Amino acid sequence: MKKLHEQKSIIDPEKVIKVEPKMVREDFKHPDAKKHQLVSFIKSGVRIIGYTFLFFDITMAAVILIASEAIGVLEELV
Repeated sequence: MKKLHEQKSIIDPEKVIKVEPKMVREDFKHPDAKKHQLVSFIKSGVRIIGYTFLFFDITMAAVILIASEAIGVLEELV
């Protein structure tokens, strides 16, 4: 068995795409991690409340869980 440093690379340097700095979009808006985390915590809290309601009122539980899914969509937009 060959030693680790003697093995050939599986990457062909001729086929690697080189990215020029001008190809990167300067106007790209990165997501706000703090907002994403906050909305994620809110969504998790709403889900916990929704699952708790399963013991008392299944209709209300369904409404709350559907609302948590809507919050999940919002989470992906922040």
